Amino acid sequence: MKRPNGVAGAEGAAGFDPAGLLRVREGFQLADVDPNSTPGFDGGKDEGAQLLASEDDQLSELQERLFAQSRSGVTGAVLLVLQAMDTGGKGGIVRHVIGAVDPQGVKHKAFKAPTEEERAHGFLWRVQKELPPDGIIGVFDRSHYEDVLIHRVRGLSPLAEVEQRYAMINEFEAKVAASGTRILKVMLHISKDEQKKRLRERLDRPDKYWKYNPGDVDERAFWDEYQHAYQLVLDRTSTDAAPWYVVPANRKWYARIAVQQLLIGALAAVDPQWPPATFDVELEKRRLEAS
Repeated sequence: MKRPNGVAGAEGAAGFDPAGLLRVREGFQLADVDPNSTPGFDGGKDEGAQLLASEDDQLSELQERLFAQSRSGVTGAVLLVLQAMDTGGKGGIVRHVIGAVDPQGVKHKAFKAPTEEERAHGFLWRVQKELPPDGIIGVFDRSHYEDVLIHRVRGLSPLAEVEQRYAMINEFEAKVAASGTRILKVMLHISKDEQKKRLRERLDRPDKYWKYNPGDVDERAFWDEYQHAYQLVLDRTSTDAAPWYVVPANRKWYARIAVQQLLIGALAAVDPQWPPATFDVELEKRRLEAS
């Protein structure tokens, strides 16, 4: 995979590859992850911004190849699932990472509280409908994991039902992966203090009022319960078919370069190729010159 060159001041930038460092494996403990840390990256904010910009072309080309090969009938898609506590930075990932690629090759879905119609079906029904078709990068801003996170913490479903959903999720994701969609699940991990800082910023800036939700303060009372719920999710649903990656996200710039590299890695694993011409190229060149 092509890596950036000449990122000044970032000694480890050329080899920055967070996949192995951030993947959830047996024995993983969320409490051991420092949300302020920058695993695998020795530079600072400026070097991170340079790395993000330098890899935009790599990400864009892989996305275009994925889209192009689907036009010739080759199957394959990528699904990025973003989960985080409120203010965790999901929107910033969409803007600063996904925003670098052609929007026609992206299907973004921000899952909100289910509608009456959605509640009449199983919890995976609405998710199934939003899976990316061949050639597309799908992005879930929150997802089916809300049904085992907030439902556990706030008791929105019976605990016995929530317990059954982990196995249902694993089975569902295994089928999605087997169909040719590579699944990348990212938890953006921030601290409680960082969340308070970000909420305060929304209250201090009139241009951020629209992002503020008074309910976010209410949910802070359940911080420890949410951390426990996330630990259960990571323990029970990080599989070879659909692994979890926990990205320290107090430093927004680090979260963005980490997710960018994880996404580049997922696309490179799909290995999309430019489709060959379905016409005689030299003949078309001659016809064009004669026209």
